[in-house]
Amino acid sequence: MRPGERLLEAVEVMDRLRSPGGCKWDAEQTHASLMPYLLEEAYETYEALETGDLDHLREELGDLLLQILFHARISAETGWGIDEVAGDLVDKLVRRHPHVFAGAPADDLEGSWEALKAVEKGRVSVTEGIPLGQPALALAAKLQRRAARLGAPTGSFDGVGGELWDLVARCAEQGLDPEVELRAVARAYRDRLHAAETSDQPPQTPEEWTAALG
Repeated sequence: MRPGERLLEAVEVMDRLRSPGGCKWDAEQTHASLMPYLLEEAYETYEALETGDLDHLREELGDLLLQILFHARISAETGWGIDEVAGDLVDKLVRRHPHVFAGAPADDLEGSWEALKAVEKGRVSVTEGIPLGQPALALAAKLQRRAARLGAPTGSFDGVGGELWDLVARCAEQGLDPEVELRAVARAYRDRLHAAETSDQPPQTPEEWTAALG
């Protein structure tokens, strides 16, 4: 079996579910109604990567693929479909990897990718194309990385938000991803809290909780 053959089966199954005689629930869905599921599956895939559970990752990647197939199938009813999505991706990958497909020098690959993207999309600012809906720490890190390309400082802001902004800059100086760092601490706290809460003698006082979580 060639790699990708079962992807065609997945497309066919999605088409049957959406077509007359298929699944009533699937047929009723819209781009808007599926939005929460796309976010949920993306976060579950991220969690599988965090835990390093490859079997879980395999399952979650399938669920994420389902969302892509679903949205493409809905759009195929009025315009483009999965072939256009795949075709656009292939064209983009070839276009943005001239060092692989066109014999260009393989230096500063990230900078070349971003420069090609900026030209393609007609962008005039490094801030364009940054999704503002992403988690705040990731958003701050992305903005600071883009500013660094211009040689611009991260700046300074007042208040708790400013302190968080400065912490993001500190992470960049140390080569760390602030989102990853905070999530690791949050997961560790979650584990400690769960262990203390479900122990034979759960903490009762603030002092006992401090000792248990320390």
